[in-house]
Amino acid sequence: MSATKTISAHWQSAVSELQADLYVKSGGEKVGISPEAWAAILCEVGGKCLPAPDSHGEARTFLLTLRVDELALARACVAGDNSAWEIFLTRFREKLYQSALRIAREDSAARELADTLYADLYGTTIREGERISKLASYTGRGSLEGWLRTVLAQEYVNRYRRHKRLVSLDEESEEGVQFAAANPEPVPCADPRTESAIDLALSDLAAEDRLVLSAYYLDGRTLAEIARMLRVHESTISRKVDKLAKSLRKKILANLVRSGMGRRQAEEALDIDVRDLQVDIRRSLAQESSPAAFSEKAVEARAREGSS
Repeated sequence: MSATKTISAHWQSAVSELQADLYVKSGGEKVGISPEAWAAILCEVGGKCLPAPDSHGEARTFLLTLRVDELALARACVAGDNSAWEIFLTRFREKLYQSALRIAREDSAARELADTLYADLYGTTIREGERISKLASYTGRGSLEGWLRTVLAQEYVNRYRRHKRLVSLDEESEEGVQFAAANPEPVPCADPRTESAIDLALSDLAAEDRLVLSAYYLDGRTLAEIARMLRVHESTISRKVDKLAKSLRKKILANLVRSGMGRRQAEEALDIDVRDLQVDIRRSLAQESSPAAFSEKAVEARAREGSS
């Protein structure tokens, strides 16, 4: 049997076994999701997050860790179900505004930030006749509220970066001074085993891999810039970044399990907002950032504060 068929069989058998129970727990019927659509959602999420389960048991364990009620709510919103949107707005509207206010620190800016996110969540962009909603990328592996805070914080950083490209050098300097005091001191990781597991995984990286990760994630370099620096094709760097991210996650999970965490606890430790961890990734990579990255430190610090 081929690897593809083996993977498909594991997911199909696990979904078939758990579909009915998880459908009831999800409340999918109340928000217009059919049992058939629910089964397809579970297979999609499983294939995306764990494409190669070693066994039926591993696929089954993964499905049981999902926040199925919030996953169903998100997917119903993506499908445009009105009752789902009413539930979503009742549950998260005020929380999102409060998170936006902690980030932007000014009422009108906070409301503009939250409204922009609502538009992206609803899906105002149409592609091939379908609305494109950011909620479609929520997988149920962590809380929907935590995922929303992360998306909100990233939108704030993205808005700053877009604005930064339009302002003059003098204005940019003034902004750097304005935000300079906003950079908070790092706080300890909630569970020291998580930081230790991350440090250990990063310490095993080759020098070039550290350089690529540091340049891309910390210094904000584009794939093209990194490719020119290393004299390779941009697609090579793209594949490398993706491979490194997946490999690091597996290594960190393995390290957490070896530290005494159960598999589910280890998955949850990595599914929370990375800003809540406050792990000093720059120190772990032992790679200095370029000066160009420093002007965005305070903005990202504010985003971390607002998303926590």
